[in-house]
Amino acid sequence: MSLSIGIVGLPNVGKSTLFNALVKNAQAEASNYPFCTIDPNVGVVEVPDVRLEKLTEISKSQKTVPTTIDFIDIAGLVKGAHKGEGLGNQFLSHIKETDAIAMVIRFFENPDIIHVGGQINPAEDIKTINLELILADLALAEKTLERMQKNLKPGDNETKKKIAILEKIKAGLEEEMPIWAIFPNSEDLEPICEFQFITSKPVLYIANVSEEMATAKPEELIEKYHLGELIKNPEALIPISAKIESELGELNDADQKEFLESLNLKESGLNRLISAAYVTLGLITFFTSGEKETRAWTIVKNSTAPQAAGKIHTDFERGFIAADVIKYNDFVEHQGWQNCKEKGLIKTEGKTYIAQDGDVMLFRFNV
Repeated sequence: MSLSIGIVGLPNVGKSTLFNALVKNAQAEASNYPFCTIDPNVGVVEVPDVRLEKLTEISKSQKTVPTTIDFIDIAGLVKGAHKGEGLGNQFLSHIKETDAIAMVIRFFENPDIIHVGGQINPAEDIKTINLELILADLALAEKTLERMQKNLKPGDNETKKKIAILEKIKAGLEEEMPIWAIFPNSEDLEPICEFQFITSKPVLYIANVSEEMATAKPEELIEKYHLGELIKNPEALIPISAKIESELGELNDADQKEFLESLNLKESGLNRLISAAYVTLGLITFFTSGEKETRAWTIVKNSTAPQAAGKIHTDFERGFIAADVIKYNDFVEHQGWQNCKEKGLIKTEGKTYIAQDGDVMLFRFNV
């Protein structure tokens, strides 16, 4: 299952334009009026990784399969969305299904494109979105708490634990704190993960900037627009010009590189967004490589070898015996499995092994 990121924001901030630019062959409509996007548009993007091509070449693989990210363009949010204003109910139901939120904030000036708030104010836009998400979670927490407390039976310690967590969440949300700030350790929320609270999800901020601002550093934008209290980690803010990304989409690889260099940009906005997503979500990549195919797999950091195997198929995890592991650099330097075996570079790891980024793995299992 692909990683999914919901692209959200106020109406007319350039969400759909950005979506079209980021996702090849995307068919999202982008127009200058609120609620243009009603049903969410979904685009699948391949995660760029230069290591894949090298592994494919060495293994002489018939097929190369990159890992992917689903970008989901969700209807514009307005004040009152938690009460159903605008398309609030649809918005909130769609965003619950995503792994992370990419909040598109308008930084560019354009008198021809109306702003729902009447003026460009990134800080106020972020506050509006944050508050609507918090209020939506608060309504869910109150409703869930009421039901659980009413149905609580003596000796039901599991439900008591959930109630304690929800009471802490409710208190924090009432102080306008997102859940990720109330519980910085996401593992503490596992007992109540079934409820899919929105503000428990990691957040990325996409600064939709003008062409002239495309090379701006996140720290510069945070300081200029007084966002320090709202965005604690500068790495979570990615300046992207939707206009530049649109132009990139019309070019081949060589011309893209030349175009980016002319703008003093090292890589596309899409690549920067994907890199930031991996860092924010704590993700790494391992590989399987052989004659049939070379494939990249995305897993959470600190996943065990059986958990990595389960990413391929649940049977692999259930019947896990061992994993043969080669470090990527060794695989490349010694040109594949056979030479690495002869040089003793293949390590056979058990159930407690923690998979590392770049591991080339072969699983043994029995079901």
